[in-house]
Amino acid sequence: MRAPTKKVPRLSVEALFDSPARVRASISPDGTRIAYLAPWRDRLNVWVQSLDSGDEPRCVTADGNRSVLTYHWTGDPRWLLYEQDRDGDEHFHIYRVDLADPDAEVVDLTPFPGAMALGFELIPARPGKAFLHLNHRSPVEFDLYELDIATGELTVLAQNPGQPAGWMCTPDKTLYAQSLTPDGDIELARWDAQTQKTAPVARFDGIDYPLSIHPFELTADGTGVWLGSNRDSDRTRLVRLDLESGAETEVDSHPDFDLDTRCAVFPTLPSPLIRNEHTGALLGARYLGERQVIHALDPHFAEVLRHLEHLSDGDLGAVSCDASGQRWVAAFVHDRDPGVTYFYDHATGESRLLHRAYPDLDPGALAPMTPVTIPARDGLRLPAYLTLPLAAEPTAGLPLVLLVHGGPWLRDSWGFNPAVQLLANRGYAVLQVNFRGSTGYGKAFVKAGIGELSGAMHDDLVDAVDWAVAEGYADRERAAVFGASYGGYAALVGVTFTPDVFAAAIDVCGPSNLVTYLATLPEFARPGLLNNWYLYAGDPSDPDQQADLLARSPISRVDRIRTPLMVAQGANDIRVVKAESDQIVDALRARGIEVEYMVKDNEGHGFLNPDNNIDLFRAADRFLARHLGGRPQTQ
Repeated sequence: MRAPTKKVPRLSVEALFDSPARVRASISPDGTRIAYLAPWRDRLNVWVQSLDSGDEPRCVTADGNRSVLTYHWTGDPRWLLYEQDRDGDEHFHIYRVDLADPDAEVVDLTPFPGAMALGFELIPARPGKAFLHLNHRSPVEFDLYELDIATGELTVLAQNPGQPAGWMCTPDKTLYAQSLTPDGDIELARWDAQTQKTAPVARFDGIDYPLSIHPFELTADGTGVWLGSNRDSDRTRLVRLDLESGAETEVDSHPDFDLDTRCAVFPTLPSPLIRNEHTGALLGARYLGERQVIHALDPHFAEVLRHLEHLSDGDLGAVSCDASGQRWVAAFVHDRDPGVTYFYDHATGESRLLHRAYPDLDPGALAPMTPVTIPARDGLRLPAYLTLPLAAEPTAGLPLVLLVHGGPWLRDSWGFNPAVQLLANRGYAVLQVNFRGSTGYGKAFVKAGIGELSGAMHDDLVDAVDWAVAEGYADRERAAVFGASYGGYAALVGVTFTPDVFAAAIDVCGPSNLVTYLATLPEFARPGLLNNWYLYAGDPSDPDQQADLLARSPISRVDRIRTPLMVAQGANDIRVVKAESDQIVDALRARGIEVEYMVKDNEGHGFLNPDNNIDLFRAADRFLARHLGGRPQTQ
C-alpha cells in the first residue's frame, strides 16, 4: 500500500516577503559587537548588539521610509556608516552614525542634491579615511575623493576629465584610471593629477568583459591588482596584475567554474574575493557552479573555513572577522534555511547560532531547488534549477512557471528565493534557466548571446519549457513566464514572439522597446554600453541597427498579444523608466485588451519595501491562479 502524501502547510505571502527578522550580520573590529539589519517601523535598519553581554540590541539608524541594505563598520568604534537613496532613485549618499551618542543626528557625508556616491571603500592603510566616487560636479563624470570619516571633510584626489570609468588610489596616493578606449577595450593607466596625462599599464579586450572586469581590487600593499581575468582562457580565474610591469600572474583558478562575480550586478552579494577587511589580506576565492566552491588562499583562513563549513550544509555567504582574525560571524546561503548565521571563535573553538533570517519559516515546509541541465535545440547545454512542490509526483504534469533572471549578464544560482518558494507552495513547478548570454559559465557561453535577443536566447527558454513537458514535470497548456528587468523583457517577448507557448505572463520593469530603453538610460551609464547592449543587441545611433532593435522589441508585435499579462513598475526607475511599461500597457488598452498594471510611486528598479513586494506577489498569486489553476492565498 502506498504511504499517504504528507500535507504541505500553506505559506502566506507575508511570511515569505515581509522583512527578515535579522540579516547581514557582521562583527565589529574589536570583536565585542555585531551589527545587523532588522525591521524598525517596517523597514530594515541597522541594529547593534553586544556579543558577550545580555544587553538589549539598539537600533542605530531610523529610516522609516526605505529599507537600509548596506552599512560599514569603521576602524573607529565610534562611527558606523550606511548607504541610502531616495525612493529607489539610486542616488546613494553616505551617512554617518555616532554609536557613542544615541541622541546625535545622522550626518549626510555626501550632502549634494542629485549626486551619487559610488565605489565606497575603507582603506586599511589609511585609518579613518575612505575613498569614494562622486558626480556632484557633473552628472556624467565621477571624481575621486578621500573622505575623513570623523570630520566629514572631502578632498578631491582626481577630477574626471571625461574618460575614466573608475579610479584606484594606492596607500601612497598614486592614482590609476580605468577607462574604455574608443574601440571598447578596457585600459588601466597610471594617472598624473597635475598634468592629467596617463601612462598605460594594461589593456583588456572589452568584448570579453560585458560588465567590465570583476573583481578589480587593489592589493593591500598597493603594488598590484587582484582581478578576474579570462585572458587566453574561457574561464574567469584570479590573477595578480603588477602595477609597475602590467604582467599578469595566476593566483588561483578552478578547472570548471568561473569566479563568482554576481556582486557586479548586486553589490549586496559577497565579493568573489574573501579578504580581511582590517589588513586587506587575501584569504580566499569563491567559485560558483551548481553550488559554491571556496578555495582558501591563506593558511589561517583554511583552518577557520574548515570549521565554518561544518556549521551548515549551505554555502558560506557573507563572512567577517575581528581585527585579531579569531572571532568570526558567518551567514549561509541555503535553499530552505535562508540567512542562518553563526558566531565562531577560532581561539576557543566555540560556535553558536546567532539567528535565522526567517525563524518562523519551517525548512521542512520549503521545497528543495535541484540543479538540472537542459539541451538547447542547437546542442548547447543550459544549466538550470528545478523546484517542484513538496507533495508533487515527479511526473505530475504540473502547471509551470518559467522564472527568468535579469541582466541578461547575470545567472540564477542555488539558494533561497521567496518567489520560487511561493510558486512551489502554490503547486507550480518552477524552472530557472541560465540561457545563453548568462554569466558564470565561461566567456564562450556569454558570447553565444551576441545578436540573439528575441532569437536563440529566447529559443533557450522555449526549449526549457519543452524539456519540462517532455520529462513529465509540466503541463504544456499551463505554462507561464515571469521575470524582472531583462526577465521582464523576456516575458514580453514570450507573449509577442511566441504567443502560443505561454498561458500567462508577468513583466516587472522590463523594456518593451529596446530603442527607447537605450535612449533613456542615465547618461553616465552610456559609455559602458559598448561591450554589452550595443554589442549584444545593437546601437540605436546606426539606422540599420536601430531598425533591428525595434524588430526585436515586444512593442513592435504588440498586436500579437493574446496571453493574459500583468505588468509592475517602479515610478522612480532610472534603468528601465516607467514609459517602457506605460507604452506596452497603453498599446494593449487602446486595442480594448485589459492588462493588470501595478505602479509603485516609491520604488525604483524592482521593489525593495516589503509592503510593495507583498502587494506585488499577492497580485501575482491571484493572477497565476486565475490563468494556470493554482491555489492562491485568499485572505
